[in-house]
Amino acid sequence: MTAETEPTTRPRHVVLAILALALGGFAIGTTEFVTMGLLPDVAASIGKDIPTTGHIISSYALGVVVGAPLIVALGARMPKRALLLWLVGGLALGNALTALASGYVPVLLARFVAGLPHGAYFGVASLVAASLVPPGRRGRAISMVMMGLSVATVVGVPASTWLGQALSWRAAYWMVVAIAAAAAVLVVAFVPVIPGDPRATIRSELFALREPAVIAAFLTGVVGFGGVFAMYSYIAPIVTDVVDLPAGTIPFFLLAFGLGSVSGTWAAGRLADWDNVRQVVGGLVASVVVLLAFHELVHFAVAALVGVYLVGTLGSVIAVGLQIRLMTAAGDAQMLGAALNHASLNIANGLGAWLGGLVIAAGAGYAAPALVGAALAGAGLLVFLAGLRWAPVR
Repeated sequence: MTAETEPTTRPRHVVLAILALALGGFAIGTTEFVTMGLLPDVAASIGKDIPTTGHIISSYALGVVVGAPLIVALGARMPKRALLLWLVGGLALGNALTALASGYVPVLLARFVAGLPHGAYFGVASLVAASLVPPGRRGRAISMVMMGLSVATVVGVPASTWLGQALSWRAAYWMVVAIAAAAAVLVVAFVPVIPGDPRATIRSELFALREPAVIAAFLTGVVGFGGVFAMYSYIAPIVTDVVDLPAGTIPFFLLAFGLGSVSGTWAAGRLADWDNVRQVVGGLVASVVVLLAFHELVHFAVAALVGVYLVGTLGSVIAVGLQIRLMTAAGDAQMLGAALNHASLNIANGLGAWLGGLVIAAGAGYAAPALVGAALAGAGLLVFLAGLRWAPVR
């Protein structure tokens, strides 16, 4: 941690400061996933079919990928709390535009705007959280910020989906605006003033993208984390067509994934403080094993439910581990490193879903994406191990 990133005053309530940061993550997690549950409602409103309307999910992911490095590089000199407030404001703006938009293209553009602050927010919030605690607790502090996103899959997404179905899909996005506003108030109240780095330039920040260790960790996320989404993207037809359960049981599998994500995020911080490298390697190895077992046992309902829970758990262990790895590998550009993690995860989302769809379209069945997921997790492991050998953190 450089001198420029140390807080000028210690907050009286470190826990409340980290909870304020986590609430911003909760708002982001809610807006990222609620669209999937309300896709038919949005499609009916804008007069498009569901596959075409699904592009608004890709538009949000594109916003994350574009915004993460760009905003962090442009805002590196800004005081961290002020940058957090701008990012939370951007999140609120993007969701307000979504709620107000009429027609396919306006909604598409609004979701792109909503995605822009995503990665940058977690980059800044992770760096701030790490600066508030002793070095031996950095992993736990960062995982608590990420916990907001995990809890959103269990609480925020179901609640906002219910609200959107009961009132209007637009109400779900207004709910995110309200959460973002609350997060801004808490950030002002509890997060201390932390100056930016006056030496930082756009070039110096983006220079971290050339570091071999950063590239290796980024590619590990793109490939390895894609294994999670290769299977999970098709959880609904897996439940109904492979496990042979009624559609009404799908929410239980979604809940299992969300609970796994929460428990995995909780464990990830402690694992990172113990040994970050072993955390990532172990998470990827375990993902290969779990996804292979899932493919073989998916016809058994209990085994399938446990498998989904474990995939959610391991996904969070890997995601938090890679975020800390990228922060370490990026050197002085730690904020950019943390932001890049979310760009890589959103690329992984698209890659995993696309490859899983290919094997389904080829006639391999809905269980086959689990094998694709195992292959991606294994490939991610090889990329990470190669990075340890050829691109060690300096």
